Amino acid sequence: MKILIFNWQDIKNPFGGGAEVHLHEIFSRIAKMDHEVWLYCCKVKDLEPYEEIDGIKIIRNSNRNTFNFSVRSAYINKFQKENFDIIIDDINKIPFYTPLYVKEPLLAISHHFFGNSIYREANPISASYVYFSEKLMDLVYKKTQFTVVSQSTMDEFISRGYNPENFSIVHNAITQEKFPMKVANKSEFPTIAYFGRLKKYKSIDHLLFAFAKLVRIFPEARLHILGKGDFMPSLQKLAVELNIYDKAKFFGYVSETEKIELLSSAWVVVNTSMKEGWGITNIEANACGTPVISANVPGLKDSVSEGISGLLYDYGNINQLYEKLEAILSNQQLRNNLSEGSIQWASRFSWDDSANLMFNRCNEVIDIFKRKK
Repeated sequence: MKILIFNWQDIKNPFGGGAEVHLHEIFSRIAKMDHEVWLYCCKVKDLEPYEEIDGIKIIRNSNRNTFNFSVRSAYINKFQKENFDIIIDDINKIPFYTPLYVKEPLLAISHHFFGNSIYREANPISASYVYFSEKLMDLVYKKTQFTVVSQSTMDEFISRGYNPENFSIVHNAITQEKFPMKVANKSEFPTIAYFGRLKKYKSIDHLLFAFAKLVRIFPEARLHILGKGDFMPSLQKLAVELNIYDKAKFFGYVSETEKIELLSSAWVVVNTSMKEGWGITNIEANACGTPVISANVPGLKDSVSEGISGLLYDYGNINQLYEKLEAILSNQQLRNNLSEGSIQWASRFSWDDSANLMFNRCNEVIDIFKRKK
């Protein structure tokens, strides 16, 4: 099978996130099945215009800000002549509207709609650009075959009038052999961790407010913030204002080894985002034997088995988040049960399984296309 993928970013792009991990982990495995996989994405300073990574042939072209406008011309002038068996449209923020011009079998991948949440992250003009670009999807992609990463995302598409028969779910996952898959020794002091990009819409400030209440009861508690992003200065300033800066450590970027060590030693990991397609960081924490407390929002709620791998709270409810934290820190039996349950839950998610599902889905879409010709 010869596969062409359109995505804004590749795995080396510094702006990449969960969508790029999902793409790379799945399609690198499909490439290793002796299939040809190409990825067309935006160029990045200091990265070569062409590179092969884990079997994926990557073409980097066009500026990040205007990349979406280059996709159609690249397809018509170059890729349409290459006899690809299927085109993958990995939709991330601004769609490429491939159903308007792609002639081969087409499979779209979607993680989630940003919807109104984009207005918390971007300025009003940029946010409106994303918001109305997603609205236009409802006109262009209604008959397209889709794969999504969670039931929540599928439900959102259906609520917008899409046909559920055109959808399948291929979850985000983990490479299990890279994680302990067991409960490790926990930190001496009650330690709460956040891991992920530091973006405004991730609402990490909610965790800081809850932690400021928590240290009144647990003065020895520590807060570890793992990851980088443009919201870090605001969070550091807030930590000073809340008088918790001496108990909160901002690690910035961490290596895979350090990430696993810190997640394994934490008592609980918290995910405060207002919306996600899935919650891969929740599964990674669970694979380190650590339960999660997560906002009960689309995507994140799909990645938590409540009462087994963690607890859910109503997004934005600082008092409820505090109460969940207090329950886990004060109740060792609950903490132990959730830690053991975390391993059981994480063991259900494997990139190998997801790659097989995606490959089968590609074949299904090709068959559907042939039947309609």
